[in-house]
Amino acid sequence: MKRKIVLLTAYLGTVPVFLFILILYSLFLLHQTTGVLGTSINLSQRVEYQALPEARGEVGGDVDPQEARVTVLQEFLGRYSSPLLPFSGKIVESADKYGIDYRLLPAIAMQESTLCKKIPKESYNCWGFGIYGGKVTRFANYNEAIETISKTLARDYKSRGLSEPHEIMTRYTPGSDGSWAEAVSYVMDRIGSSM
Repeated sequence: MKRKIVLLTAYLGTVPVFLFILILYSLFLLHQTTGVLGTSINLSQRVEYQALPEARGEVGGDVDPQEARVTVLQEFLGRYSSPLLPFSGKIVESADKYGIDYRLLPAIAMQESTLCKKIPKESYNCWGFGIYGGKVTRFANYNEAIETISKTLARDYKSRGLSEPHEIMTRYTPGSDGSWAEAVSYVMDRIGSSM
């Protein structure tokens, strides 16, 4: 009997301590996730409510599609610390000028050179453009490279009905088993999902 009383006393003494510690830990977790220890309710404070604004199905403000795409590219290229980051506007401008998808150049650059991180020295050629065997096509700068490659993709590919990566691959890198087009498409989708 004495043993039962000791166990009951120990149980009744530890349960409240355990519950108190559990409550403190829960408050700590709440503070960590929200930055608030708790909120106090002020019953004397009056809360006023306002009706929701009328839904019109329109977005306020003028959004320039070119600026939006430039911003998306800047975020994407910045995430990978690409040397192409300062040329985001040029990429969108050239894509619009030649009627190609603005995501195509960055996606090919990702596939061919990890966004210009692995290119032949002083070539400004992030796209594997005209690089085979010992031949390396070089450009004076990124602006020239972007302009030339955009123009070539429009003239030699898009004008012949080759605008999707799996179609472009047939001429751009004909030896590929399809992985090139899959990788380029994947990157294009990642850029597009940012819009």
